[in-house]
Amino acid sequence: MRAVFDLGFQYCTPIQAEIMPSTLAGKDASGRAQTGTGKTAAFLITVIARLLAQPAADKERRGAPRVLVLAPTRELVMQIGEEGRQLAKYTGLNIITVFGGMDYEKQRRQLTQTQSDIVVATPGRLLDFKRQGDVRLDQVEVLIIDEADRMLDMGFIPDVRKIIVATPHKNKRQTLLFSATLTPEVMRLAAQWTTEPVTVEIEPQQVAVDTVEQLVYVVTREDKYVLLYNIITKKNLERVIVFCNRKDETRKLADLFTRYQIDNAVLSGDVRQRARIRTLDDFKAGKIRILVATDVAGRGIHIEGMDHVINYTLPRDPDDYVHRIGRTGRAGAAGTSISFADEEDSFYIPAIETLIGHKLPCIQPEEEWLAPPPPAPPLKRKTSRSRESGGSQREPGNRPRNRGSRSASRPSRPRSPRPSRERRSPSKPPEA
Repeated sequence: MRAVFDLGFQYCTPIQAEIMPSTLAGKDASGRAQTGTGKTAAFLITVIARLLAQPAADKERRGAPRVLVLAPTRELVMQIGEEGRQLAKYTGLNIITVFGGMDYEKQRRQLTQTQSDIVVATPGRLLDFKRQGDVRLDQVEVLIIDEADRMLDMGFIPDVRKIIVATPHKNKRQTLLFSATLTPEVMRLAAQWTTEPVTVEIEPQQVAVDTVEQLVYVVTREDKYVLLYNIITKKNLERVIVFCNRKDETRKLADLFTRYQIDNAVLSGDVRQRARIRTLDDFKAGKIRILVATDVAGRGIHIEGMDHVINYTLPRDPDDYVHRIGRTGRAGAAGTSISFADEEDSFYIPAIETLIGHKLPCIQPEEEWLAPPPPAPPLKRKTSRSRESGGSQREPGNRPRNRGSRSASRPSRPRSPRPSRERRSPSKPPEA
């Protein structure tokens, strides 16, 4: 309760109010709730309360967690782990995060040499440690599966099945399953892994409508950066995520921001895990003004005090739109989502409107929002944070030459060098 007070929680969110009475009583549950509704705190408070009420007989439990939380991405695992440590601050409980991409030996030492109360893990890395005998799952009392729908989309269900088989039977453990959508496939999994679960559904509109102001600017592809630059500078936005669909788009935008000396960083699948963690920490701390990101940042990232999200390109999956704008308007706070709809993106608006249940306000930007910015200052040597960006681009406001093909904007493929004629042998083909 002291940690809850420190975090400023005063009232339960809808998902917490509906599901926690059942989960605290030890019942299985399946919950449908979008990101930002407080479901992470709901299951963390449940398991922390259980562990405190029923202390382990063995105080030195190493490699045998009592609670196992499975999540599909490294970012979500780190987010859950951090929130868990904040809530368990005064309890003496140990929370270990296990995920791929870095720190294999460090994570192995944590599992084998420290007390394992709660383990938060991605399926692949957890299976690696299980095969090596570094972790045992036969003592798991509570199993939590977060983002079950994304587990399906990313192909992790076979790994999840192997993990569940290693835990006690579903009649001997408590199982909580959360998903943004309760599709027939997710419901079948819930039926297999839970026993008479309580089902709670929180409509996604509560996140997408009630707390986030949404606006769509209809704009040409050539004017998108000018509009983005003016919105950020004229509104003096101090901390904003700009979402793109492709990694090359993030690099181009980051390079343009850098030329205009606007502090920024890239978060995409191309960025190494250590750099991603450092970038997220710096952005949360307010050291980075603009985070240019793909949907890597669309789920499981909680950032206090960020009131603007900009969709430079609209996502092709309507669910991703809800997850993106859910980065702002967190836990009932107000937020603003601005989206750009060009000649191609406009076709994806109807599907988004169907999902959120209302029309999006689509307007033309005023002339002042399309005024070209001043010429960019001379290029300076790039800082380490900008190294993820691509090469220099044209200045915003200058329309590109018509090169007759969309491929002009794509990076050219490196050509394979021709083998030297002197090294060829007429009797023997060149070796690969």
